[in-house]
Amino acid sequence: MKKILLLHILLAFVLIGCSSEAIETNMSEEVDDFQFTTQDNENLSLNDLEGQWWIADFIFTNCTTVCLPMTANMAELQSRVNDQNLGVQLVSFSVDPDYDTPEVLKEYGNSYQADFENWSFLTGYDFQTIKELSIKSFKNLVKEPLEGDDQVMHGTRFFLVNPDGEVIKGYDGISSSEIDVIVEDLIAVTSKE
Repeated sequence: MKKILLLHILLAFVLIGCSSEAIETNMSEEVDDFQFTTQDNENLSLNDLEGQWWIADFIFTNCTTVCLPMTANMAELQSRVNDQNLGVQLVSFSVDPDYDTPEVLKEYGNSYQADFENWSFLTGYDFQTIKELSIKSFKNLVKEPLEGDDQVMHGTRFFLVNPDGEVIKGYDGISSSEIDVIVEDLIAVTSKE
C-alpha cells in the first residue's frame, strides 16, 4: 500500500513538473522560421519574436466574410492587452500576399485603429509559402480561391505562441466571447514570468 501511495505521489510530481504552462493548452506545434515584410516595409522574423508571447491569425484585406469579425476581435484584443500592459505582440499574416502589399495592409490596419507598436500585418511572400506555414506550423487551413473568385479559404482561429516559438493554444477568432478567455490566458502566462 505504501508503494502505491509513493507511486501516486511521484506521478503527481512528474505531472506537475510537466505542466510548465499556467493555462490549459490544446496545441503543441513549432513555428517554422520566417522573415516577412510588415505594413511599414520592415522585416519581422520569428527570431524578432523570440522571448515574447504573441497571438497570430491569418486574414486578408479584401475578405468579405470571416476576416471582418476576426480583425475586429483582434483590435479589441489589442486594446485589452495594451490596457493591461501585458507586452504581447499580435501578428496578422495575409493569406493574399499578391494583393496585400505593405501599403494596403497599413491602410487596413489603420481602419481598425491598430497600434503598430505591437500589431504587425505581414506579407512579402508567395501564396505557397504562407499556405505551408499556416498548415504546417499552425494546423490552419489555407486554400486557393475557387476559379473566378478572389476569396481565399482559411481557418478562423487565433493562436497563442510562447516565447520559444511554439503554438500552444488555438481559439475561435470570430467569437467575441473568446477575447475574455485569451486575455485571462495572457494574464496567466505573462504573470508567471
